[in-house]
Amino acid sequence: MSDIICPPESIYNLIPREEDKIIKSPRYMSKFREQVKLEKDMNKASNKTMGPAQMDIPSPEKYLLKRSKEPKLPEKKSFQYEDVTCSKPPVPARTDKPLMGIQSNKNFIQTNAIENIMAVPRKPRPTYADTKKGDKQILENSGLVPKYIKKKDYGQTPEYLLQRRDEVRKAQKEFDNYVKDHMGGGALKQLSDPERHKILQALKKNWDDLLHQYQGISVVIDTTPKKYKKERLELEMKQLERDIDLIERYKTIYIANYAV
Repeated sequence: MSDIICPPESIYNLIPREEDKIIKSPRYMSKFREQVKLEKDMNKASNKTMGPAQMDIPSPEKYLLKRSKEPKLPEKKSFQYEDVTCSKPPVPARTDKPLMGIQSNKNFIQTNAIENIMAVPRKPRPTYADTKKGDKQILENSGLVPKYIKKKDYGQTPEYLLQRRDEVRKAQKEFDNYVKDHMGGGALKQLSDPERHKILQALKKNWDDLLHQYQGISVVIDTTPKKYKKERLELEMKQLERDIDLIERYKTIYIANYAV
């Protein structure tokens, strides 16, 4: 189709045509170009890689000598104290009798002799031998001495237990007062011992009946009704066990009277 519309050979192709000149956009030139060139020339280190342009050639007479690179110490000088007053005093002579400490006319030999004569003899510390060679150890550290029973507070109740007992007694008293106030209005009723014993025996009897039914279930659970019956009996037995344990644990039980 395109060949028919625009054939490759046509008389119109002989007409000279003007060449379309491509107009390019002007090249981008930064306004900081001159400033960058100036800064580059200013910061450029001269002789950075090739060294200085002219360098003095060392003389052959100034060759490197042995130990010439070692550091030289200053000249030796005689030592002298800067402040002579800080020096220690001289050693006293044999004929000198310097006074040492506080002077006293007390006769220490006689005093020590009297103190030792009047002193009470010290009792030997009890020991024990723990080896066949007779090595002795202090008996007090062995754990054989009854120290605990000789304490002042031995056999007495600790203070923290007394404090806790008072707190429990106070809380029980407040609870009893609360219960009495509500029992006066008929809101609570205390379960008596015969009633508690009767309820406990009835719960145990119900548990025995459920156990008898549970033991009568077939070993093979192959149907849905059997499975449902087994689960129901297990739940009822667990609930009865919790009730029996609750009644046996607490002797005082209150029942709320919701009809009041």
